[in-house]
Amino acid sequence: MPINITMPALSPTMEEGNLAKWLVKEGDLVAPGDVIAEIETDKATMEVEAVDEGTVAKIVVPAGTEGVKVNALIAVLAEEGEDVSEAAKGGGDGAAPKAEKKAEKAEGKPEKAEAPSAPPAAKPAEGGGSAAKSEQAASPVSDTASSDRPSKKQGNGADTSRTFASPLARRLAKDAGIDLSAIEGSGPHGRVVKADVEAASAGGTAKAAPAGKASEEKPAAAAPASAPKTMSDDAVLKLFEEGSYELVPHDGMRKTIAARLTESHQTVPAYFVSMDCEIDALLKLRAEINAASPMRKTEKGDVPAYKLSVNDFIIKAMALALRDVPMANASWTSTARVRHRHSDVGVAVAIPDGLITPIIRKAEEKTLSVISNEMKDLAKRARDKKLKPQEYQGGTTAVSNLGMFGVSNFTSIINPPHASIVSVGAGVEKPVVKGGEIKVATIMTATFAFDHRVIDGALGAELAAAFQRHIEKPMGMLV
Repeated sequence: MPINITMPALSPTMEEGNLAKWLVKEGDLVAPGDVIAEIETDKATMEVEAVDEGTVAKIVVPAGTEGVKVNALIAVLAEEGEDVSEAAKGGGDGAAPKAEKKAEKAEGKPEKAEAPSAPPAAKPAEGGGSAAKSEQAASPVSDTASSDRPSKKQGNGADTSRTFASPLARRLAKDAGIDLSAIEGSGPHGRVVKADVEAASAGGTAKAAPAGKASEEKPAAAAPASAPKTMSDDAVLKLFEEGSYELVPHDGMRKTIAARLTESHQTVPAYFVSMDCEIDALLKLRAEINAASPMRKTEKGDVPAYKLSVNDFIIKAMALALRDVPMANASWTSTARVRHRHSDVGVAVAIPDGLITPIIRKAEEKTLSVISNEMKDLAKRARDKKLKPQEYQGGTTAVSNLGMFGVSNFTSIINPPHASIVSVGAGVEKPVVKGGEIKVATIMTATFAFDHRVIDGALGAELAAAFQRHIEKPMGMLV
């Protein structure tokens, strides 16, 4: 019997990926554990291993195919003794990449992946039903669960359920006072998308939303005189002389960065706290530790067993600060705060035309040398797009350091599920007053962003003070 190989879900939130390369060809024998393909997600390239033994009878999705949905058929194996040509016929065809979904992703959150053979579920009553609950449980993006299902229509075209639209389209329609049911959707399965709402608003073809269609968050209110609009792509390009620019299409990483940070900026009520830290003692201790590093033999000769950076101290200080102020080591959900038992510190790493945040797990328990070597390894594999999802997903806080570029201070956008991030600038020599005398000290400014739903002002200040204490008295980080 033919064995179907489907597009694997390489992380809990993966919905589609690019089939970058096949490492086998039709007719090859494979055994469990053999690497057969490389799959690109938005932030990593991962190897896929065979789980069954057999002969590759048919490669359904060719190398280089983008946007292959999770669970889509990508290849067929013939079992031992089975006719390869017959197995190839019995395997069926793979699901084609979903091209129309790309426009939806640019709006905000990606569509929820669907099992290729699953029949469309009947729509439950609004706000309830086991089908709705199971659908929300299958996807962490809960606010798209009810928006992504196609509406059921009668033979005369009348919609027998609610109008289906992307979250962004719903928000724009609500702001503009537009009745979504009056708009014909151009998205998958007739789904209303951002462009449809903008077109209806500009053309004046949509009906005003009836008073009964109140938003879930607040009662229906009069539409604003003029709703804010985003410039269309064509409108932006018309501002520039033709031939004076080139278009660089968004890759998966850029779309994900844009979507997640836009969501964060629009939904997280953040506030900022800055703290100046003297780092002369830290710089002195760092130099002494590095000078005392033992040598180890490598292919390139003898090298130090470790070489600490200022950033390694910052990671450790943030981890210990969260240990000292455990109420701040938390994440937000709609029903509860998630109190974390360990400090899993994400560290922003710049990669070509992108950004990724690998995580140092249980950083409060690790020595500075372990943090340093682990961070070097993670950063290298991040730039090579070789990180595993569990190495960059999750975390309880984050560190962003632009000090190496001479930046003195800046703020960062919180990346949920984190409720905090610290932005660190360069150490700068400044005059300070000590004991009534003016002296020179190296000052590093740390600016914290906090999610006010989780960390109130006094709690945020307490965490910033704990961070400052560890930075200014670094010897305590060694014990």
